[in-house]
Amino acid sequence: MKKILFVDDEPNVLAAFERQLRRQFTVETALGPLKGLDVLRQAKTGDFAVVVADMRMPEMNGVEFLSRVKAQFPEIVRMMLTGNADQGTAIEAINEGSIFRFLNKPCAAEKLTEALAGALRQHQLVTAERELLENTLNGSVKVLSEILALTEPKSFSNAEALRGDIRALSAHLKLPRPWELEMAAMLARIGQVTVPPELALKVRLGHALSGGEQEIFSKIPAIGSQLLAHIPRMEEVSKIILYQNKRFDGSGFPRDAVAGGDIPIGARVLKVLFDLAELETRGHARAASLELLRAQPGAHDPQILDAVAACFQVASQNPGGPKQPPVAIKFAALRVGHVLASDVLTNDGILIVAAGNSVTPALIHRLQNFSTLSGIRTPIYVEAAMI
Repeated sequence: MKKILFVDDEPNVLAAFERQLRRQFTVETALGPLKGLDVLRQAKTGDFAVVVADMRMPEMNGVEFLSRVKAQFPEIVRMMLTGNADQGTAIEAINEGSIFRFLNKPCAAEKLTEALAGALRQHQLVTAERELLENTLNGSVKVLSEILALTEPKSFSNAEALRGDIRALSAHLKLPRPWELEMAAMLARIGQVTVPPELALKVRLGHALSGGEQEIFSKIPAIGSQLLAHIPRMEEVSKIILYQNKRFDGSGFPRDAVAGGDIPIGARVLKVLFDLAELETRGHARAASLELLRAQPGAHDPQILDAVAACFQVASQNPGGPKQPPVAIKFAALRVGHVLASDVLTNDGILIVAAGNSVTPALIHRLQNFSTLSGIRTPIYVEAAMI
């Protein structure tokens, strides 16, 4: 059952709430607003459905507290239970804290129980709608990203390879809508569909670009952002894509005044992870790659660099032993769910799919077609953990 958090500066009041409601609801309490915020930050995402706060508290009043809850945990339903029942307080609470119910002390048990049940139903409605929309979007984006990866494997392989890192770092940072970052990563290069094929081939071969050609590539984030901006619930994703290459000091593309913390946090995260992945593909270890990023003043958000270091240092301490070497298999043994540990090439050296991608049914069909027409270089190397 979802939890309800009561925040008050009087221990006796909190104890009374626990005694009165514990048979019907899962109740936790916090003595004061700062403790309340700590409880929410330390909880797992989605643990709490409702927060009920008093108005008059030290450190900050109930309106200020609920406003912070709204900003940091927007899906939690907010209620105020207070003896300070003047009209001005109620209006301020509704406008600033977007509260669901405003109740006066003393509040009859039946009325409080009814209000809490209504708040839980409201939270269920909000999260159910979000999950439906996100699952629909995720499914659509997954299909689109698979198609993009099949048509331009080198450009669209990074997001698939980085998906685990993106999810781990989103959880570490407690991002309120981690799905937005994952979608932005998957569609970060979608603007590349407008690049002429001969220019894309020139880049893959490592040839130098003219000034005009470089300008075409610099505008890829803007084109991708424009493609997604008018899709419902993708507005923030489009902003992340627009600013994915923006330096923390404000230089770079797009050429505007946005800098520092005004750059969307998802864009700051993607810049670090994409640049980190680029260094790792050149043979640098992760720790060394991170130090190289730190040595580029103004390029990356220092707090995101610190979060990456902390997140993946923790991950490296998890038990599991040394990483197993990749396994060589024949093409006929390739299965859906395998993760490629090396690029898959045709016999004449054409890249079909890049390392790091998961094998999907569509990819199996594509590889079968290439195998029939021009042959595929074998063996194929896959991650041992997926065997």
